[in-house]
Amino acid sequence: MKLKCAIIDDEPLAVSLLENYVGKTSFLELTGSYTSAIKAMDEITSGSTPDLLFLDIQMPEVNGLEFSRIIGERCRIIFTTAFEQYAVDSYRVNALDYLLKPFSYSDFLQACEKARQWFELKNQSPAAQPSMPQSIFVKSEYKLIQIDLDKILYIEGLKDYVKIYVEDEAHPVLSLMSLKSLEEQLPEQKFVRVHRSFIVQMDKIKVIERNRIVFGKTYIPISDSYKDQLVEQLNRRSIIGKL
Repeated sequence: MKLKCAIIDDEPLAVSLLENYVGKTSFLELTGSYTSAIKAMDEITSGSTPDLLFLDIQMPEVNGLEFSRIIGERCRIIFTTAFEQYAVDSYRVNALDYLLKPFSYSDFLQACEKARQWFELKNQSPAAQPSMPQSIFVKSEYKLIQIDLDKILYIEGLKDYVKIYVEDEAHPVLSLMSLKSLEEQLPEQKFVRVHRSFIVQMDKIKVIERNRIVFGKTYIPISDSYKDQLVEQLNRRSIIGKL
C-alpha cells in the first residue's frame, strides 16, 4: 500500500530535505511540493487529494494550523515546525503527528509509520478491530456500582481510595482501591495518567492551559514525569480516532 503525499513549506531547503526523505521511503509517493500555501490549497482542492500532507506551521499568507482547518477531512497531516509549543495545538486539528525541526530521517520514518498504521486501521473491517469495554464495576459503600466509561471525566487518587468524577453527577463515586489497580482496568486508548494522583479521559479534554487540564473550575495538573505520556496518547488518539 502506497500513501500519496504532498509537502507544503515556505523554506526551499526544508522542502528539499522532505523530498529526499520521501524518496527514501518505499511506501510513500510524492504528488506535489509547494512553497506557497495558497497555491497548494488551489491545487489540492481542485485536483487529486493526497492521503498525507507534510505541513509547516509558520508560513506567510496562511499558517499550517489555519490550512489544516480549511482542508478538513480531505487528507491527514504531519506537521513540521521549529516550535515545540505547537505540539498540543497540532493534535486539536486534523494531525497524525508533528516533527520538530531539525528532524532526522529516523524521526520522519517513525511519523510515517504512524500514518501507515492509521490508514491500515481505517481500512480494516469493523469485525477485525478489537473491542473495548464499555463500563466497569466498582465497590462503593457496600454496593457494586456500574459506571459507563464514556461518562468518566477524571479520577483522583487519595492514598487507598479513588474518587471517580462522572458527568452529570453532583458527587464523585468514592471507592476503596488504589489508583494503580483502577488504571489497569481502564482501556489505554481512552484514559491517560497525567499526574501521580490523576487519570483523565482523553475524549473529555477540551482545554489545556499552563500544564493543566481544565474541567470547568477544576484544574488537573500535568506533571513533568507524565507529560510525554500525555502527548503520546494524544498522538495515538489521532491515529485510531475518526475511523
